Amino acid sequence: MSHKPLERLEGWKSRFNPASAGDLEDLLTAIASEKFADARALIRLHETLLFLRAYPLSEKVARLADEILFAFEERVPADADLDPFEEPEVSGIAGTSLTAVFSYDVAQRLTSLDPRHIEIAWDRYDEQDRLGPVIRKFLPMLNEDWPVEAHVPFAQWIAAAHPHHQSDLEWLLQRVTGAEMYDSMQAPLTWRMASSRYSRSRLRLPVRNLYLHGEPLLRRADVSLERELAGAPLPVKRLAQPKARRILDAIAATSAMRYRELYGFSHPDEAGVYQAAAGRGVDIYFFGVPRAWRLPLRAYHAAMFFKNGVPAGYVELLSLFERAEVGFNLYYAFREGESAWLYARLLRLFHQILGVTSFSVDPYQIGSENAEAVDSGAFWFYRKLGFRPTSPEVARLVVREEGRMRKTPGYRSSRQTLEKLAGGYLLYEMPGTETGDWDRFRIRTLAQRLERGGSGERRVVEEIARVKHGGPETRYLRWMQRETALREKLMNWGTAKEHNPRNV
Repeated sequence: MSHKPLERLEGWKSRFNPASAGDLEDLLTAIASEKFADARALIRLHETLLFLRAYPLSEKVARLADEILFAFEERVPADADLDPFEEPEVSGIAGTSLTAVFSYDVAQRLTSLDPRHIEIAWDRYDEQDRLGPVIRKFLPMLNEDWPVEAHVPFAQWIAAAHPHHQSDLEWLLQRVTGAEMYDSMQAPLTWRMASSRYSRSRLRLPVRNLYLHGEPLLRRADVSLERELAGAPLPVKRLAQPKARRILDAIAATSAMRYRELYGFSHPDEAGVYQAAAGRGVDIYFFGVPRAWRLPLRAYHAAMFFKNGVPAGYVELLSLFERAEVGFNLYYAFREGESAWLYARLLRLFHQILGVTSFSVDPYQIGSENAEAVDSGAFWFYRKLGFRPTSPEVARLVVREEGRMRKTPGYRSSRQTLEKLAGGYLLYEMPGTETGDWDRFRIRTLAQRLERGGSGERRVVEEIARVKHGGPETRYLRWMQRETALREKLMNWGTAKEHNPRNV
């Protein structure tokens, strides 16, 4: 069919006049019965519907979008080329599948959540010989086959070993004794979304009242990071463990279907999951990691944020004293949403909870060995929020580029320039806390000094470990922020002699 209705639907992503909601509702009703033959059109339809569901003009718009999305499996032809649906930006659509090598922890969690839809991808398993040393421990008679025969049919051996109601993957996971054994196999898994409630098409958290967008979305120019960080505390509550587990399940599935294994999502502290109501239909769920998974020096926290119950992105923080290194990702479908406001609100929350006043962005986030960040102009996203480069070379380049922007309206940095701008860290220090102390600090420099140090360094490590593992890492950070002598010592040990952005 013609893509005209689809183009009209995409146009509604930037229209927020409540008086015209009926026109969008009529268009959604018409599109519900339309057929889209090719994969790219189906992907465009899906992503547009997901955006309209997260940023709805009316409650009926949200309901109509969900009706189409919840039946999306029926739109994917049985003989369709599924390769375009496996691209990381759009993977996880109902009726499609994805294949990846997941870690032991993620494989276990996904199998417990969606056992009917996830299995070993035998057709894509090119290194099946890796299975031999592992499954011979459970199947002694395999030793009659594997050591001496070529092309051992491992799938046949495993299928013969378990009952019909059990999958090959379930049988295997019940027998491996830990991550090292499982991960050594590098077994690819295929997750067939079908109509799974964990697909991107269907995964929702319950929402009591939808936030309706009856006016234009907030732009970057509407957002002041300084004003946000000075705002009133956000409402925060700790979740009871049954609800915390459900949230963590949704987060793990959301991340895995995008081929991401965030450290905190794989090892969450189920006893310490918090929900913050950020406003405008956004809920942030954040947590740390259990004691056994804590880093030696930095406090670790991760979060996923949901827009009107739809997973919209995630953030990861590594904090030391008053500084937090922030990794932020807004999912592809919502890049036209209120990204600057969302980012500012996240920093406000972590300033509130962790007491951090300095925020750092590493070179990868802005384009170092990251083509997607270069293409999106990520450097200028942070720069226009008030971040400054810590590299003198990058700072000089910024002065040049900003001068050109003032002289030439519409000027845009070239790709080559954007790659150079990603040559160092960006830093935002709250007003009144600017010191420049973090410009040349590198955690790796500090960690290596402590590793090779003498008795003085060992005493520092022991004191840090005592406090770090004695309670929540939020308490550890607050303790560090009071220990000015310790800060001075560690800052000195961790300051690079020469500015080198790759010495991270």
